[in-house]
Amino acid sequence: MSDAVIAKPRFVFFRSVFALMLREMSTTYGRSPGGYVWAFAEPIGGILVMTAVFGMIARTPPLGSNFPLFFATGMLPFVMYQTTSAKVGVAIRYSKPLLSYPGVTYVDAIMARLFLNTLTQVIITVALLVLTAVLFGGEYRVNYLDCARAFAMATALGFGVGVVNCYLMSMFHLWQFIWSVLNRPLFIVSGIFFLLDPLPEHIRSMLLWNPFAHPIMMLRRGIYDTYDAVHVSELYVYAVALVLSALGMLLLHRFHAIILDEGA
Repeated sequence: MSDAVIAKPRFVFFRSVFALMLREMSTTYGRSPGGYVWAFAEPIGGILVMTAVFGMIARTPPLGSNFPLFFATGMLPFVMYQTTSAKVGVAIRYSKPLLSYPGVTYVDAIMARLFLNTLTQVIITVALLVLTAVLFGGEYRVNYLDCARAFAMATALGFGVGVVNCYLMSMFHLWQFIWSVLNRPLFIVSGIFFLLDPLPEHIRSMLLWNPFAHPIMMLRRGIYDTYDAVHVSELYVYAVALVLSALGMLLLHRFHAIILDEGA
């Protein structure tokens, strides 16, 4: 009996995270018409719009002959980063009513949203890439390890940005609107519509300081066997993600009590 009592706290974290994931699934996807269909609709809509626009400008994309697949390989890693940072960024605010319960912490809330969003986006990504390849043809030698590395980088960046924003959005409510404005140019300069490699060196060097461009290049290397992506730097991406994650978690550890007390 005593052993069972001692061992029980080891699983509190996993039970809390799993319970929060179930709550997230029911509230985010279970109450809206179509549920998870909307999670697929956003990237599909973006890919179709970009295909229609750029298809009128050029005959072929910079890689391969399939516009939808080219844009999918650019958009999906960015969506992984964007949804991860957005979900983690409001984790405390979203789960605040539950954080007063014993055994439920702000770390549980953050990890639950991270795990669920990662699982959701991986499923969406695999389904859309397979669907795009089937519908629009072409033979591809997929390097699954490179694809996994791409999404690992995107997730790490999303988590790092998300935990910093979790503090900033909780302490300074105006930051959510400021960040939405600052984040928009990343969609343009991260290489979703183009390849960074053929650009003049001084422009390419400047754009490579943007860590969000590297997961996109890595995914394209995993899908297109003719693309080397020699400028990808995983070390740089993970260094940025680690610094942001450490900073965000330190700030949340220091101020989470104030955040939870606010408006209580």
